[in-house]
Amino acid sequence: MHSDSVVIIPTYNEKENIEKIIRAIFALPKSFHILVIDDGSPDGTAAIVKNLQKEFTEELHIVERTGKLGLGTAYIAGFKWVLDHNYEYAFEMDADFSHPVPKLLELYDACANQGADVAIGSRYVGNVVNVVNWPMGRVLMSYFASKYVQIVTGLPVADTTAGFKCYRRQVLQTIEFDKIRFKGYAFQIEMKFTAYKCGFTIKEVPIVFVNRVEGTSKMSGGIFSEALFGVVKLKISSWFRKYPQKI
Repeated sequence: MHSDSVVIIPTYNEKENIEKIIRAIFALPKSFHILVIDDGSPDGTAAIVKNLQKEFTEELHIVERTGKLGLGTAYIAGFKWVLDHNYEYAFEMDADFSHPVPKLLELYDACANQGADVAIGSRYVGNVVNVVNWPMGRVLMSYFASKYVQIVTGLPVADTTAGFKCYRRQVLQTIEFDKIRFKGYAFQIEMKFTAYKCGFTIKEVPIVFVNRVEGTSKMSGGIFSEALFGVVKLKISSWFRKYPQKI
């Protein structure tokens, strides 16, 4: 079945979730294809996906990489694959159901029908914190980190670290991937900031973020530190860089 949209799902040890998230996406009323980028999961995540490919022969794809190479490089590999395979819309999504599957439809609508170039599933639209099952300390840390990034970068986005997004093809064609520096969660900030500096329109779609029920979180203090300190470097380097502009 043909689709203009592909959902990129990076995985590392997601055997508890991967089949369920794939089936949930394929059950939506709009046709989405799925690209799994697996970083050599020792738990057999890739084998589950490859077995499902027998059922979803045209809709489900996988790229297998050796070892944990980072979230940012996984998505960039996915973006290049999307461009090579002529999709119009590329989505970022976690495998653990923290991002609500039905909201893919609203992200798509924002880009396909409402004029957005980048649509973000946002936890913090209108200063409302829509997060379930996180400790209060983590909620506050995430919320104020986003505010900090807004202040430092001038990025007009409430949820600057959000990882649930839709990009129009033109955005991916314009952004210079070889100049994207961050590999962890700061990658999410850098991609939004770069799209903004390139002149693309960003729209936030409110979501309720639910912390994973199964599997293990990949968040760490080092990842969070990269996001906090990386934005200062990102802002300073932008003063000396010319960004390609939206045509």
